[in-house]
Amino acid sequence: MTDSATNLRSEESASVASVCIELPAVLRLLAGIVTSDRLTLAVEQPVTLTCVIQAIESAYPALCNTLRDPATGKRRALVRFFACGADISHQPLNAPIPEAIAQGREPLLILGAIAGG
Repeated sequence: MTDSATNLRSEESASVASVCIELPAVLRLLAGIVTSDRLTLAVEQPVTLTCVIQAIESAYPALCNTLRDPATGKRRALVRFFACGADISHQPLNAPIPEAIAQGREPLLILGAIAGG
């Protein structure tokens, strides 16, 4: 491998983060994930919720439009995102997520909120 190819590969790996994601059972079932409740996906940096959602939808097309509204691109009302114990659901989807999530040290937890009367 040439030096330029090695440098290009290093640059590519530097622009991608390995993010651990925990999905609820209903989304794992829909996506056909039966082995674990945690996924590890390559996500473009800087890591934002938009990038994470895009990585999930790319890896699991059955989950397209389940986390965000296709018309507006906004988070679906009953979907919540938790990072490092904090609810980050109301932060802009393009805001950077905590460093511990972006570096794969902590999982990003995605939950469906419960509503009813």
